[in-house]
Amino acid sequence: MDKPKFDDIFMDLAIQLAKRSHCVRAQVGAVLVNDTRIISIGYNGPPAGTHNCDDEFGEQGCPRDSKGSCSLALHAEQNAILYATKNGANVEGSTLYVTLSPCIACARVIFSMKIKKVFYLNSYAEYKGLSSDEGVDFLRRFGIEVVKYEPS
Repeated sequence: MDKPKFDDIFMDLAIQLAKRSHCVRAQVGAVLVNDTRIISIGYNGPPAGTHNCDDEFGEQGCPRDSKGSCSLALHAEQNAILYATKNGANVEGSTLYVTLSPCIACARVIFSMKIKKVFYLNSYAEYKGLSSDEGVDFLRRFGIEVVKYEPS
C-alpha cells in the first residue's frame, strides 16, 4: 500500500480547514508543522469573539477597508501563527502549508517568525488580480523557501 506523503496530508488538511471559514469571498486554510508534527492550524476569518462575516453581514460579507480587503478578517496564516505562539509553541524553523500564497503583510509576519518554508496551493496575485505575488517575492528575496504545491 502506498502511503501518502506528508506534504499531501498537510495540504489536504489546509484545504479542509478552509471550508471552516465564514468569509463569503475567499476560504483559506493553513497548517503549521515542525518536521512531521502539526504545531497549529488556522483559517481566515474575524478574531474569535467578534463577528462571523456570513452570519453578521450576509452575502455581501464584512465591510471593506481602504484597500478593498476584509476589514475584520485575520488571514489563515496569521491565525495559525498567532494560535501557536499564544499557546507557547516555537514556530522558528517550521513549515507552513497554505491554500493561498501569502500576501505581503503575512509574508512579513512569516519572515519575522523565522518560518523556514512555505507551500502554497493557489496564487494570491491571481485571486486579487495583481501583477505579481508580492508576498512570495518578498519571502524568496529574504531566503525563505517558497514552493507552489503540486499534488503527488
